[in-house]
Amino acid sequence: MPGIDECLIEAMALPGARGASLVDWTSGLALGTAGDSPVGDHETTAAETAELARAAAEFDSFTYGGTEGPPVEDLIVTTRAGYHVLRFVETSFDSSVFLHLWLDRDSGNLALARLRLRDLADRLVLG
Repeated sequence: MPGIDECLIEAMALPGARGASLVDWTSGLALGTAGDSPVGDHETTAAETAELARAAAEFDSFTYGGTEGPPVEDLIVTTRAGYHVLRFVETSFDSSVFLHLWLDRDSGNLALARLRLRDLADRLVLG
C-alpha cells in the first residue's frame, strides 16, 4: 500500500501527466506534490482546486444518493490544454482529501487516468 510520495510517483507515471498533488480540501493545503503546477506554484494550485472540490462536496446537487465514503468520486475539468482530474479519497478520519492530476490534453488518456486514480485512492495509506 503506497504512502503519499509513492502514490504521486505512480500518478506521474501515467501518460501525459504534468503534475500531481494530494490536497486537503478543507484547508486548501497540499499534503504532497510531484511534477509541475499549472500556475508555477503548487500551493496556489492546491488552494484553487480545493475551492472547486469544496463546492462539489458541499452542494446537495452533487452529493445526492451517496451515503458512504466521500461525497463525490471524481471531478473532471477540461481546458484547452489539458485535463484536471480530482479524485476524492476515502479515509478513516474525515475524508477531506483528494488527488489532483493535471494531464496534457494531447498525450494524456483521461479514461486511463480515472481508473488509475481510483486504484491509487483505494490503496493510499494516510497516517
